Amino acid sequence: MPPLSQFTKQRGQAPLPDLFYVDGAIIFFATLRLCVRIYTLSTNLKMHSELPSEISQYIKCALEEDIGTGDVTTNTIVPAGASLRGRIVAKQDGIVAGLDIARDVFLTLDEQVRFIPKVEEGSRVTRRDVLAEVEGPARALLTGERPALNFLGRMSGIATLTRKFVDAVAGTKAKILDTRKTAPGLRMTDKLAVRLGGGENHRTGLFDMVLIKDNHIDFAGSITNAVERVRASGTTLEIEVETRTLDDVREALALGVERILLDNMSPDMMREAVAICGGRAKLEASGNVTLDNVLEVAKTGVDYISVGALTHSPVVFDVSLEFVG
Repeated sequence: MPPLSQFTKQRGQAPLPDLFYVDGAIIFFATLRLCVRIYTLSTNLKMHSELPSEISQYIKCALEEDIGTGDVTTNTIVPAGASLRGRIVAKQDGIVAGLDIARDVFLTLDEQVRFIPKVEEGSRVTRRDVLAEVEGPARALLTGERPALNFLGRMSGIATLTRKFVDAVAGTKAKILDTRKTAPGLRMTDKLAVRLGGGENHRTGLFDMVLIKDNHIDFAGSITNAVERVRASGTTLEIEVETRTLDDVREALALGVERILLDNMSPDMMREAVAICGGRAKLEASGNVTLDNVLEVAKTGVDYISVGALTHSPVVFDVSLEFVG
């Protein structure tokens, strides 16, 4: 029978002693230790694979950008076999988002890291709350600290701002949407943060919904021409049309489009657009929406309110990793 070390080496673990040829009690405990190690590692690997492949790629890019040819400071000061324990702590009140991404930053560096969340994604936290505990190889924890906190801080900042908008329109039917005004290369994490903050995602990109904007309309000559060209392509995607006047709204409605964007309209114009529409299409308010005016916009009766500021102007959530030994 092969020794236990053969199995642990295959999984990147430190080898256990070859104990199969001693008494049964030692065999039992050695086998138990192996099972615990394999279970822990397989759990980490399962958790490690939960995120979409795009986000896993973001993590790899962030680490490659930061580490380059190697963490010269950590690798010259910290012995390879050293271990550390720490806790990720909120330094302000808000909504936490990005714990799964922070976890995978550390696991990408070393799958022996144990990452234990202490709160749920999307939950409200207060200053000094412990968000997660980490334990494992010191080099991995020190090297991964900044990329992990960068993801966690940006995403929690987006989620916190999103929740403020969502809370502001509570009691109305309006839903808060994001836009494509995301950080380059971080579209999926930015939009995930919006969802964790209680908002909803608009289209992911240019490929999953037709949004005919003012420049398209001007190029085509009219809303009707633009919609007809889209339909002639044979697409089955939902069509949304940007409108600037109430006559534009009437023209879009006559074409039977699924969604109409009310661009920079006053609250009075939006209320009239809602009346004209009569539920025949979903209406989205857009343009210069702030926390000060979002409730007034929501009370006009629109279905959606898109807010670019959710992802282009969030304040990074203050969070730190405190090592305790």
